[in-house]
Amino acid sequence: MSIIDQSGTFTLGDRSVKRLGYGAMQLAGPGVFGPPKDHDAALAVLRTAVESGVDHIDTSDFYGPHVTNQLIREALHPYRDDLVIVTKVGARRGEDKSWIPAFSREELTKAVHDNLRNLGLDVIEVVNLRLMFSVYGPAEGSLEAPLTVLADLQRQGLIRHIGLSNATATQIAEGRGIAKIACVQNQYNLAHRDDDVLIDDLARDGIAYVPFFPLGGFSPLQSSTLSDVATRLNATPMQVALAWLLRRAPNILLIPGTSSVGHLRENLAAAELVLPDDAVSELDKVAAIAA
Repeated sequence: MSIIDQSGTFTLGDRSVKRLGYGAMQLAGPGVFGPPKDHDAALAVLRTAVESGVDHIDTSDFYGPHVTNQLIREALHPYRDDLVIVTKVGARRGEDKSWIPAFSREELTKAVHDNLRNLGLDVIEVVNLRLMFSVYGPAEGSLEAPLTVLADLQRQGLIRHIGLSNATATQIAEGRGIAKIACVQNQYNLAHRDDDVLIDDLARDGIAYVPFFPLGGFSPLQSSTLSDVATRLNATPMQVALAWLLRRAPNILLIPGTSSVGHLRENLAAAELVLPDDAVSELDKVAAIAA
């Protein structure tokens, strides 16, 4: 039994996965662009993750672009039968490292085929449609046209399940009228809790919620409460943030990313961290303090 077995499991599509997975974004170069600083170290992180029991890896062909998927294939192909790879489409990278919406039928179809080729797969288990109506976060706008394209590719057998990323509750409701939605991937952490109601609604319907940026991402969360709790529990702030997310709702699947084997092992150890009730009460107040 591995440490991360203690995180429990939840259904992703029609597969049961451990609730603590791995996000590959940080394996690319600075700004999620270009090759990693240390190619061999990147391969070691991926192999250590799977050897440690991770069965759910999140990636995208626009990380790099192409870099993380090619690293995953080099490190792990042929894949274990229990490994679920989840990718994203809906954006492309400019030469200036910008993130550009890519919603047309041609762009989405190309993106799915690029992911298949670079990962070395015949079918992708889950493809998330990354909504890009705003570069600053979720913003309203109809997803009917791009989601219909993914539904067509699903019928062709290239995609098994479809998810949404950076989506509002209104868009998720619209999307569920077009295709069966396996998961929702949005920003959510101790300080950023806009999706509280959404998470509970999805849990009742058996839909996985995959939060990204558990410590704030590009703008790291500065919280004396988080640091104090971590010190008391002899844990890292990331471990505490991940443990809080695991406790927050049973449908939460975690995909913390890192390019370091040491940090990877620290993150995975969050599965065995038990937060006392008084610590949870303190942490629950961080969002109000940050507002």
